[in-house]
Amino acid sequence: MRSRNSSLFVVAAIACFAAAAHAADPLPSWNEGPIKQSIIAFVEKVTTEGGPDFVAENERIATFDNDGTLWVEQPMYTQLAFALDRVKALAPQHPEWKTTQPYKSVLDGDVQGLLAMGDKALLAIVAVTHAGMTSDDFEKIVTDWIATAEHPRFKRPYTECVYQPQLELLAYLRENGFKTFIVSGGGIEFMRPWTERTYGIPKPQVVGSSIVTEFQIKDGKPVLIRLPKVNFIDDHAGKPVGIGQHIGQRPILAFGNSAGDREMLEYTTGGDGPRLGLLVYHNDAEREYAYGPAGGLPDSKIGTFPEELMDEAEKKGWLVVRMKDDWKQVFPAE
Repeated sequence: MRSRNSSLFVVAAIACFAAAAHAADPLPSWNEGPIKQSIIAFVEKVTTEGGPDFVAENERIATFDNDGTLWVEQPMYTQLAFALDRVKALAPQHPEWKTTQPYKSVLDGDVQGLLAMGDKALLAIVAVTHAGMTSDDFEKIVTDWIATAEHPRFKRPYTECVYQPQLELLAYLRENGFKTFIVSGGGIEFMRPWTERTYGIPKPQVVGSSIVTEFQIKDGKPVLIRLPKVNFIDDHAGKPVGIGQHIGQRPILAFGNSAGDREMLEYTTGGDGPRLGLLVYHNDAEREYAYGPAGGLPDSKIGTFPEELMDEAEKKGWLVVRMKDDWKQVFPAE
């Protein structure tokens, strides 16, 4: 009995030690090194009252891109995968799509052919899959799809193809008085149904691209109808505009992963006081994907990370988080 009690004591002691170690490390899925140290140092200096770099809690705004920054964006943006699935679901109602582009390419599984047609083809796909319904109906369609759709490579729901290190960072920032926002080129109404459950970011803290909506009375009920017309593109220079319109404050931390996030980082780090800009660099083909200046997908039009962005990051002191080197773990444990 004494031996058994001793064993239980040892197990309990190890468990307590592990829990204490985890609590002491706010970013356990980040490898030790200058990137992790710089993030923690930044948070500590802006939250130390009386310090020279202290930032009041109501000014601690952190903005994150979504695709490629918080979850996987290869081999195609998740919202594009949603749109293609919607075309297939609606196809029985539109037999003419079998011979009409760009729908024919979707039904034939020719994604590259679709992308080669350019923005006009993609806008046509968006028009038939994202418009002509109420905002409430669209939210239900997205919610139902995201609950069952799986990533083609990882065979897990898209909401489980999120980056564990980023989930830890979001939680760490919130624990230290930051308000975290998504600022993405993705559709604002596509993201809002699931961001709180997935990232802990509620609907009002999601900024994204949008289509025109119109107030109508339908069957005696006031509704918002989604129209097949672009309202705002929250990408590149649109991101600072979206931040100004939706948030009304310049962030002190911004995290992106591509050329589409450059202006958001420039806007964030161009303000007074302590600022931090970060970029995810995808260089891990084994655990995720490798693309960018030295990546394995040099011709990728998704998450473009040109050499000049790397040069700008170095000149402006933005932290480049190299997935292969800086993340101990990529996805949450299954």
